[in-house]
Amino acid sequence: MQDILRFITCGSVDDGKSTLIGRMLYDRKMIFDDQVAELEVSSKKFGTTGENIDFALLVDGLAAEREQGITIDVAYRYFNTEKRKFIVADTPGHIQYTRNMATAASTADLAVILVDARQGILSQTKRHSYVVSMLGVKNVIIAINKMDLVDYSKDAFSKICEDYAKFSNALNFSTIEVVPVSALNGDNICSASSHMSWYKGESLLGYLETAEISTGEQKKQAFRMPVQMVSRPNLDFRGFAGTISSGDVAVGQNIVALPSGKASKIKSIVTYKNELQSASSGQAVTLTLEDEIDISRGDLISCEEDQCSIADLFRTKILWMSEQKMIAGRQYLFKSAVSEQVCTLEKPKYLIDIENLQHIAADNLNLNDIGVCELHLNHKCAYERYENNRNLGSFILIDRHTNQTVGMGMIEHSMRRSLNVQEQYISITRNQRSEQKSQTPCVVWMTGLSGAGKSTIADTLEQRLFGDDYHTIILDGDNVRHGLNKDLGFTEQDRAENIRRISEVSKLMMDAGLIVIVSFISPFRSERELAKDIIGQDSFIEVYIDTPLELAEERDVKGLYKKARAGEIPNFTGIGSPYENPENPDVRIQTATCNPDTAAGIILKYMRENKFTVR
Repeated sequence: MQDILRFITCGSVDDGKSTLIGRMLYDRKMIFDDQVAELEVSSKKFGTTGENIDFALLVDGLAAEREQGITIDVAYRYFNTEKRKFIVADTPGHIQYTRNMATAASTADLAVILVDARQGILSQTKRHSYVVSMLGVKNVIIAINKMDLVDYSKDAFSKICEDYAKFSNALNFSTIEVVPVSALNGDNICSASSHMSWYKGESLLGYLETAEISTGEQKKQAFRMPVQMVSRPNLDFRGFAGTISSGDVAVGQNIVALPSGKASKIKSIVTYKNELQSASSGQAVTLTLEDEIDISRGDLISCEEDQCSIADLFRTKILWMSEQKMIAGRQYLFKSAVSEQVCTLEKPKYLIDIENLQHIAADNLNLNDIGVCELHLNHKCAYERYENNRNLGSFILIDRHTNQTVGMGMIEHSMRRSLNVQEQYISITRNQRSEQKSQTPCVVWMTGLSGAGKSTIADTLEQRLFGDDYHTIILDGDNVRHGLNKDLGFTEQDRAENIRRISEVSKLMMDAGLIVIVSFISPFRSERELAKDIIGQDSFIEVYIDTPLELAEERDVKGLYKKARAGEIPNFTGIGSPYENPENPDVRIQTATCNPDTAAGIILKYMRENKFTVR
């Protein structure tokens, strides 16, 4: 049975990636006569003159790609020779489509990086080289293309070889083969070229046929299988289905389920065809166990003698894939092979300068930036370092509001404090403290523009609650910024950290049994969702103090809007920075039509109806 090599073609714009694949398929007679005829017609339509065929059109399928002469999406093609089967991904060269290229590289065994012989090593060549290295691709072929346009010059070839060797020295590739080619004319694509007798190496296809495939490494590793589904076709069968990520498993083998740590033995290994005595990496199987232990989708089954690690705090390397910059302290959805949960990113430790691979300081990540960040999960999950297991060490980040993928990352290692800092058991619980005070602790979170009346309403509400013998505390935005948060400014990153800190403090005060009244502008939905997650959905009352901007400016008790309009206060909410209205607040107060006492009464009514106040 032939093995399969998955490889990508990448490099800068117009280096000839699509043409190279098209030429390879054409020379190997992997396209039908009617496809050739269609290519000839399309080539003339899109500007190719004479008898030549534009081979790029074979893989550039989108109309926009053909019209612009570029690759936008990733195009996959399948072919085989007598020695091996191939899956090739033709990836785009434009910097704005780096995310498409990275997605394809994440499953590749090898990368063919094209370089235009006339231009040499460009920034995008370096970026793509770093990305494939970061994603664990160990073998690369540098195809120096368009040699026909430099008269097949050995000196031009040697200069590019020297430049790439200097740049790639720190990228930890296992093998780097360099081939001079002309994709348009077919030189050194499938066979040796008569135009470059000075070149003594293999053709491009020759290297592809003999390149090492990394699947063997996965089989040597310890057994790991993420559970994708719990199978219960009847009352007599309960199995755990998934694809084996690494290692081997056999009937009778001792296993452990993570993160619970429950142990058992493999009772049977079932496939859609029959039962097996053993299975290995890459196989999709259903495992049944000797014992009834609690395992769910998203858990990991690991061999007992060499267990997978679990943690909730990691050092990660991230490729940012969104035009919206990363905001440190904001929550994103973390999705890996074994976990889907909320995470928080810290400010980057550093970014990678693609030109020289140096580390540079930064406060956030922008589109196509590659940086090292610490990542906090809400709950512990099983993981492997990416360099040891691509499947269990990789993840994507998703914007919680738009559901767009904004980043992809690799786990470098867990942070020591994730393992050393354990939660301390406290004898007296929140419930006991709340019973002592005869009240239900909660957080009344007031959000709205500056000047909306939040602080006044919060003060009135507390007076009403205090008068009825409830135990309360107000956390006001301005007051907190004089103490706990005096080190924070008003950038998006600082605003996110401002809300995170106050949310954690509110949670601690709830643990003391208090009713916490929070008065913060909290302009972004993401940060209000963060607060709700930290505090708990059932204890969070979102109160939108709805005041038109014009009315808030009229009031302007502190003179802040006047200063913001004069440019003296940058990033002021409503002027230089947006306010995102709550979509479904628990309570909506329109201060244009009600006074603070009426507003407090509306909030108290909601609290009584929802059992937050019972006296």
